[in-house]
Amino acid sequence: MPAPNSAALEFLLSRRSRPAKTLVGPGPTRQDLEPLLTAAARSPDHGKLEPWRFIVIEGAAFKRLGDLAETCGAAIGKSPEDIAKGRDQFDKGILAVAVIEVQKPSEKIPAIEQTYAAGGVCLALLNAALAAGWGANWLSGWISHDRGFCADGLGLADHERIAGFIHIATEGTVPPERPRPDLAQITSWIDT
Repeated sequence: MPAPNSAALEFLLSRRSRPAKTLVGPGPTRQDLEPLLTAAARSPDHGKLEPWRFIVIEGAAFKRLGDLAETCGAAIGKSPEDIAKGRDQFDKGILAVAVIEVQKPSEKIPAIEQTYAAGGVCLALLNAALAAGWGANWLSGWISHDRGFCADGLGLADHERIAGFIHIATEGTVPPERPRPDLAQITSWIDT
């Protein structure tokens, strides 16, 4: 029989992201953040490629990125609502970690598996932050896919892209529970 970690399982069964707009200061210190990044970096990684890296965003960088989101949105013809949404996560940000997917050449590990690995890092960082008592949310949206924003805002190379922004700070207003998937509707079993 396996030896269960009941506390970890209970956490995973009840975990709930906190909307970034409800997070308040203070955010984690560098000392608080390092174990969370360490936990995230322990994500599954086929071929040990480490197809990700972290950029921690704090302080005045939020204003600069918010301004850039507005400029980039206007340049590519986004609606005023989309521009506001892209800018909003930076205007209200306290601390965020941009998880950057770094595609690495590999004959054995397809690019899509590297993308999955970067997504796994996002979820692991989100869960580590929540388990440590912080409020946290994983955001992406159009701004994550705009090459101008990626290059000018975060200095990303052509083979890099944003897997997500993990916002981490003190939990403010606790949102109500949301409906969860009906397991019977999304699960099938095969035994032959």
